[in-house]
Order: sequence, then C-alpha cells, then structure tokens
Amino acid sequence: MKVRDNTLTRPGKVSGSSPSQDKDVVGMWSERIARVLGTGKYLAIQTLVVIAWITVNAVAGANGLWDEYPFILLNLLFSIQAAYAAPLILLAQTRQEVRDRALAERDREVNDRILSDSSFLTRELAAIRLKLEDIATTADVENVIKDLKDLTDEGN
Repeated sequence: MKVRDNTLTRPGKVSGSSPSQDKDVVGMWSERIARVLGTGKYLAIQTLVVIAWITVNAVAGANGLWDEYPFILLNLLFSIQAAYAAPLILLAQTRQEVRDRALAERDREVNDRILSDSSFLTRELAAIRLKLEDIATTADVENVIKDLKDLTDEGN
C-alpha cells in the first residue's frame, strides 16, 4: 500500500500539467530558501559577513568613502532581506501545513480501514469459536466409542 505519493509531497501541482506549467514554482522556491535560512550555517555566514561589513566600513568610513557608522546601507540590506524572507518562510510553512493536513487525512483513512478490518476479523474469530464449540473433540468421540462398547458388551 502506497501511503505517500506526489499529491502529498507537491500539494500545488496541478495534475495533467507539464512541469513547465507548474503553478507552484514560487512555493517550491520559497521552501528551498526557507530550508537555507533556517540553518546554523546560514546564520554563521551572515554573522561573519556582518562582522566583515562593520570592520571594513569602520575603517573605510573613517575616510568618508563608504557606509559610515550608523551603517545605513547594511540596515537597508537587512530590511530588504527581511521583507522577502518573512513572506517566503510563511509560504513554505503554509505549504507544509497543507502537506501535514493531507498526510493526517490519509492516516485517518488508513486507521479507519485498519479498524474496519480488525473488527471484521474479530467477528470472524468469534464465529469460528462458536462453530468450534459444536465440533466433537477427540475426548467426545472416545467417550461415545466407550459408551457403544459398553452397550454392546451388555447386549451379549
């Protein structure tokens, strides 16, 4: 039984459309970006870039050549990054919620099927037990044979 399929891993994919017509390219792109933005490696690299930026600009800013002390350009770059990163991360989270809901629904269907199957098997086992009560056991057959021998011995 295949529980996970492409409809769960790619919720925005329109069936029957070619890959070039995929209407959820931005969503997949946002998930890739969100995976990168959420790593420690990204944070470490960003921290090193900020330290380098401040160091270079503190030295060059003293000569009035570049981004001076309040680092307006650095602040602008962070604002642009935040303006794009936040919606992309939210879009990736929304897509993940859609996948989670689809998986949960599929799990509920599988659980219902398993419950139905186990109920059926329980009823079948109960029916078999009832039928087994009507079947003669070896001890029952031996008792009947013994009784028959006793009856034939008395008749002779």
